[in-house]
Amino acid sequence: MPPTTRIRRGALLAAAAAASVLLTSACSGAAAPSGGDAAAAPGKDDKLTLTVYSKFTDREYGVVTAGLNKLKAKFPNIEIKHEGNQDDDKLTQSIRGGNPPDVAISFYTDNLGAWCSTGSFQDLKPYIERDKIDLNQIPDAVRNYTEYQGKRCAMPMLADVYGMYYNTGMFAAKGITSPPKTMSELFEDTKKLTEFNPDGSIKVAGFLPSMPFYANQAQYWAQYFGAPFLGADGKSDLATNPGWKAMFEFQKKLIDFYGGHEKVEKFKAGLGDEYSADHGFQKGKLAMIIDGEFRTAFLKDQAPDVKYQTAPFPVLDSMADHYGGGFTTGTIIAIPKGAKNPGAAWELIKQVTLDTDTLVEMANGLKNVPSTKASLTSPKLDLQPQFKTFLDIYDSGKLVANQTTPIGDAHLKAVNDFAEKWQAGSVPDLTAGLKQVDAQIDDELKQKGAGG
Repeated sequence: MPPTTRIRRGALLAAAAAASVLLTSACSGAAAPSGGDAAAAPGKDDKLTLTVYSKFTDREYGVVTAGLNKLKAKFPNIEIKHEGNQDDDKLTQSIRGGNPPDVAISFYTDNLGAWCSTGSFQDLKPYIERDKIDLNQIPDAVRNYTEYQGKRCAMPMLADVYGMYYNTGMFAAKGITSPPKTMSELFEDTKKLTEFNPDGSIKVAGFLPSMPFYANQAQYWAQYFGAPFLGADGKSDLATNPGWKAMFEFQKKLIDFYGGHEKVEKFKAGLGDEYSADHGFQKGKLAMIIDGEFRTAFLKDQAPDVKYQTAPFPVLDSMADHYGGGFTTGTIIAIPKGAKNPGAAWELIKQVTLDTDTLVEMANGLKNVPSTKASLTSPKLDLQPQFKTFLDIYDSGKLVANQTTPIGDAHLKAVNDFAEKWQAGSVPDLTAGLKQVDAQIDDELKQKGAGG
């Protein structure tokens, strides 16, 4: 089965639902914001058990459990009870019921605004200040997706970073000597790499414009066009931001090149599932894709004969100085409201988010990017040449993460839904269509942001 850390992309509705539950509990008074002093670390004779909820299963569960148990070198008196396959809904119910775990691990970073604003995750600032933690060892974008409106209620455990994968054999056959760096180059290379069958149907696609499909998600594309979801006033900023218009016009340009939406959809229907061995890139049906660092593990396991390289994803021509960056998201870890052993929970969080050896061992096992700058340069990091690209992107100073909101990822789903309609040709006026999406998102922000 696919690594569970990747399930977040297929769970937009579930994540939004979880955020809705969190906000409802806040309005009912069930989750008042937490604060106060940092709880003391356990003494050497204090025997206790820390309960940890996560969504990890199977092999990944074992990797993470081993990382959690690294705490025993420092606190042999602490037992770790790692309960895997616990999603955000189960976590929410445990918090509302007054019986939460000591530590919560979540893949849905887009829920963070709801977790923080309702007090469902405790403020970690007292611990960070007490222990003099230097957060500068974590890139800005990663710090951003683990806090909300200045409140740090989570820490990053491991990160996902997105970039370009390209088939080097196909590139060589078409005389392309380097990956595209701009959208114009991406379009020209797509034309060169695409092959059509005698009947005009697509045989091989240079780059597929379908959205949402595989990692073609609005939130992964947007930063390469300079298109933020929210403006400085906190409202949806689609219709007035030129980046969104450029992004959707680029998508339409690609669809028109392939001969229209129907041809693209017919080709897409013949591609395998995202995490199966029949993935389009792994089967030689796609010459270029956008994807996370974890795809390197799939290629090694499922398609070892595919010759490929990785690079940063191209940017809008007018944004050439942004090339080399990328989108990032990741796994977050926190202390839930009502945790029985918050002091010990913080010691565990420090272990798995700041200790270099622990991070590197988990990164090697999960094939994710370790989230501190020191861990990026550890000689113990198991590097494939193609994986190093994502470490470079992570350390580029040009990372971008989703903006945290109190509505989870409802705004992301709204834009991806619009993208589907746009590429199908059912949106006659791009600006008017984006204004409608703005109004939809702003309405949700107004309702949820107002609190109870």
